[in-house]
Amino acid sequence: MLRKPVRLLRAPAFWLRRQPTLAIVVGLGLSGCVPGAERPELSLEVPASYRTAAKGDADAAVPALAWWRGFRSAELTGLMESAQLYNLDIAVAIAQVVQADAQTGVSGAVLLPSLSGSVTAQRQGSGALSGAGGTFSQYNAGLTASYIVDFWGKNRATLAASEESATASRYNREVVALTTMATVANTYFQVLAAQDQIKVTRRNLAAAERILALVKSQFSGGTASQLDVSQQEALVATQRAAIPPLEVTVGQNITALAVLVARAPANFTVRGGSTTQISVPRVTPGLPSELLYQRPDIRQAEAQLTSANFSVDAARAAFFPQIQLTATNGFQSAALASLFGPGAWFYTLSASLTQPLFDGFQLESQLKLAKGQQLQFLQTYRKAVLSAFADVENALIALQKFTLQERLQSDAVASSRKAFEVAETQLRGGTVNLITVLQAQQTLFTAENNLVTVRLNKLLAASSLFQALGGGWTPAGTLAAAQ
Repeated sequence: MLRKPVRLLRAPAFWLRRQPTLAIVVGLGLSGCVPGAERPELSLEVPASYRTAAKGDADAAVPALAWWRGFRSAELTGLMESAQLYNLDIAVAIAQVVQADAQTGVSGAVLLPSLSGSVTAQRQGSGALSGAGGTFSQYNAGLTASYIVDFWGKNRATLAASEESATASRYNREVVALTTMATVANTYFQVLAAQDQIKVTRRNLAAAERILALVKSQFSGGTASQLDVSQQEALVATQRAAIPPLEVTVGQNITALAVLVARAPANFTVRGGSTTQISVPRVTPGLPSELLYQRPDIRQAEAQLTSANFSVDAARAAFFPQIQLTATNGFQSAALASLFGPGAWFYTLSASLTQPLFDGFQLESQLKLAKGQQLQFLQTYRKAVLSAFADVENALIALQKFTLQERLQSDAVASSRKAFEVAETQLRGGTVNLITVLQAQQTLFTAENNLVTVRLNKLLAASSLFQALGGGWTPAGTLAAAQ
């Protein structure tokens, strides 16, 4: 996934770059004069390396920015690029970024003076019974400026919280994009695997029909029984019946791909091919500490945590007095013709201080709410880090073991195919019974289908590894410059 260089983690990541195994202490308490403003701490263990990672240079083959190109499939690359441009989930995430930026503007507006202009015309009359009958006119034109002195930092903290929320929304966009890309890859691999299974099933069907023709010929010659014919016919029917469900899998996954690239399924096609045509890119996971810079969900959790810290600052500052300055400058006259004359000019200056005294514990409850959210995001950050390490470990294990299983299963298929060919030859020569041939057929058919499943699992494990690593990694030089 293509990403621009972003602001790096604060204290945790700084120390993680230098200490492979340590306890991270994240201070979240906030300054202020309210009693009980302690700092909750989080101890988090970061391993020096992954248990399943290959030994050697950790940066030998870090994920490329366009990591999907490593699978060497032009069709997959086209689908990935289309998803980046047209996927509707990504479009929703982008719209949320726009909203978050707008909210930042709303929060920052209170840090600037407000200026308003007004023009009024008033005419008032009274009856003679009042003792002062007559009609009066009054005209006013003026400007009013007001400014809230952010002495305690409440508005600045609110703005900072909004800025961090906007940062979190950007990382959320990256999370959605990475999830979408991985889903596109996995769905495409499902299409290829189903197509492979259809080819295997049709090949096995042709072999079963060939044996059936031979058994029927022997039955006509009196060397085979009706039972032999019926058993082989059942095997042929089983192979033929296995094809429609696989075609359903292909069709439904193509439909899912159409939705992922925002296309109508009726106007969308996928050529597909075979899992054997897909290369598995070589990739090393780097150091666990580097993962904190690369996983967008970890960066999102950090931004949310920082935003919650500032929200606590703002909630605490609300306990202190609010200072507001107001100035008015304008003209006031009883006659419109003399409204802007020198004698009609006036101005006023005022300052006010408002101190909350009793509000039914509203401010106290708001502070407790903010601190509760702070603790929530603290644990969310902790879980995101640990889950990221677990995701990488699981993907490494799966990729390693499925690669081994593919090699072993390929040997099993080769042996099963040879056994079936020998059995078929001996059946034609009349030196083996049909039961032996049936067993050889079933073994070969099962082995070939298992091989397709193993290849699919290997590709899914490779896709999961890229997703666990946070997609493509920013080049080291660019990353260092951003620090």
